[in-house]
Amino acid sequence: MAAKKKPAKKTLVIVESPSKAKTIGKFLGSRYKVVASVGHVRDLPKSKLGIDIENDFEPQYINIRGKGPVIRELKKEAKKASKVYLATDLDREGEAISWHLAWILGIDQDTPCRIVFNEITKKAIKEAIKNPRPIDISLVDAQQARRVLDRLVGYQISPLLWTKIRRGLSAGRVQSAALKIICDREREIQNFVPEEFWTITADFRKGSPFQARLASRDDQKITVRSREESDQILKELGEGSFEVAKVEEKDRQRKPAPPFTTSSMQQDAANKINFTTRKTMMIAQQLYEGVEIKGMGTVGLVSYIRTDSVRLSDESRTAAREYITDHLGEKYYEGTVYTNRKKEVQDAHEAIRPSHIELEPEMIKDQLTKDQYQLYRLIWNRFIASQMSPARFNAVSIDIRNGIYGFRASGQKLLFDGFLKIYDSAKNDEENKWLPELTQGETIPAEKVEGEQNFTQPPARFTEASLVRDLEEKDIGRPSTYAPIVATLGDRKYIRKEKKSLVPTDLGFMVTDILTDYFHEIVDAGFTAEMEEKLDDVESKGVPWKSVIEGFYGDFEEELKRANEEIEKMEPEIELTGENCELCGKPLAIKHGPFGDFIGCTGYPECRNTRPIIIKTGVKCPSCGGDILEKRSKRGRVFYGCSGYPDCTQVFWNRPVDKKCPECGSLLVEKKTKNYDYQCSNRECKYKE
Repeated sequence: MAAKKKPAKKTLVIVESPSKAKTIGKFLGSRYKVVASVGHVRDLPKSKLGIDIENDFEPQYINIRGKGPVIRELKKEAKKASKVYLATDLDREGEAISWHLAWILGIDQDTPCRIVFNEITKKAIKEAIKNPRPIDISLVDAQQARRVLDRLVGYQISPLLWTKIRRGLSAGRVQSAALKIICDREREIQNFVPEEFWTITADFRKGSPFQARLASRDDQKITVRSREESDQILKELGEGSFEVAKVEEKDRQRKPAPPFTTSSMQQDAANKINFTTRKTMMIAQQLYEGVEIKGMGTVGLVSYIRTDSVRLSDESRTAAREYITDHLGEKYYEGTVYTNRKKEVQDAHEAIRPSHIELEPEMIKDQLTKDQYQLYRLIWNRFIASQMSPARFNAVSIDIRNGIYGFRASGQKLLFDGFLKIYDSAKNDEENKWLPELTQGETIPAEKVEGEQNFTQPPARFTEASLVRDLEEKDIGRPSTYAPIVATLGDRKYIRKEKKSLVPTDLGFMVTDILTDYFHEIVDAGFTAEMEEKLDDVESKGVPWKSVIEGFYGDFEEELKRANEEIEKMEPEIELTGENCELCGKPLAIKHGPFGDFIGCTGYPECRNTRPIIIKTGVKCPSCGGDILEKRSKRGRVFYGCSGYPDCTQVFWNRPVDKKCPECGSLLVEKKTKNYDYQCSNRECKYKE
């Protein structure tokens, strides 16, 4: 009787996430087993500093609590496998996860055990399997340097804030610099003194109406500062006549923007589809790891989403050329090659682009969630547009003279839409501001000339999009850190959102002031950018990572000692509610806890009376007549529900207004768009106003 044949050993491939494992497993077939580590498996301990400062800043890594079953399963599978490939993400964080996995599984990091790919497609995965490499210790060290530096700052300043202000506060290295930027802008707004100025415009008509604005006096730029000055100019203009002094006409091009980097994707998603940075990264990760597409199975729709680079592969540019020439015509193809202005530390990555150009957003819309579709369409359109021809305009400027005064009118007409055909086309109408034909020396009567009072405006508050842009311009943080920065500042109550604006709280100002006084370098944008460069040098130039930490820590240790000695206990300003405690009679105040704000007695700890904060909308429940209150779901999403819950389960996801629909009688809710402000809360009714 023949001996039973043993099953052939499989090659084990380890990735971070189960969804990524599912997508890759489909491409590799039965000779491979793809499993997930579910993120990091080894890290610094949460309960202590975890860095041996006396022993050259040696990190004290431990297996992450709760990861025991995952680690046991990985060891079991690795023992059975003929070979193990570590296929975590292709950035520093991914390299570090592979390094920790190699340590846990006893894999020699110098052997070809590491595979990387920029997109999750069959071709990219197969190519990666053919070209394994050793673990890149420079990438690992770059991650270790950041991790240790951030731990030293966060775990030593945060306890100081706990003792001097209140528990639960934190002070991260990049987070603190970002908070100071927001606080500085707010102080700039608070200290802003508006200055009066007047604009003087003249309305003309030649066939069609157009307007020109006062620009100069005696060929020098003019700023009108008062009503008296404006009235005097208007009087002088009334005594003269308007004559066309110069007509200048020239072609102008508007070039497409490069394909997305992480930060430009976050900015565009915030501006165009109203996504927070955190939401953008969450949805982008889903698109990268794979979405179920009919007839194709699980498909990774976009390339790797954490990148500083605008570079595109030759293969993707060829695919774009074929798509553009086939669908739009040869004249729409330009094929611009984009290069990175900053040093190319992370240039192993491409820009963010679709993995399968043929999967047009509209084609797979019904197979994506609404959020996935919106972001995928943004990425797909931006990539295709980046390879298209510039839009061309005929731009006209007209100088009109009246005595010593010069007016200017500008306009342009779209000659060729180019990339605007698919991207940013909402601006097409604005781009078509045409002026009538005028000739030099022609006298043209003004229908109306008037002055309008204006005041200079303070700088705008930061939005998530503008903060990301500012952080990038100042070289603070890296693509993967932008989303957590804003989220952490909000979670710690250092900032709040007013519509889209980021506004520092009193607590945010207090923390920034302490850090500015005692840890100036931590909050200084220039120093933070300089430190980022040193951390990058660990990867690009092989600088020993511990020497970077050592260079920073000496001064920091002295600052920490001085701060602990000099800072006195501070009490944040108590926000009283105007009510007294029903149990002990002492004032009630708004307090802050790990699960959000609440109302509590100022007599704590003797009196522990608390109650939730109730925000009334002023609208009565249409079901039971109770008050409709603003509430938050477990995930933090705002919704509006009846005060009679659980007896009444009336709920709205948009803020209701005290006005009924004229068609069906249901309450109207706020839903502001370009075309309307309110819509009916009844989904079956389409009324809007």
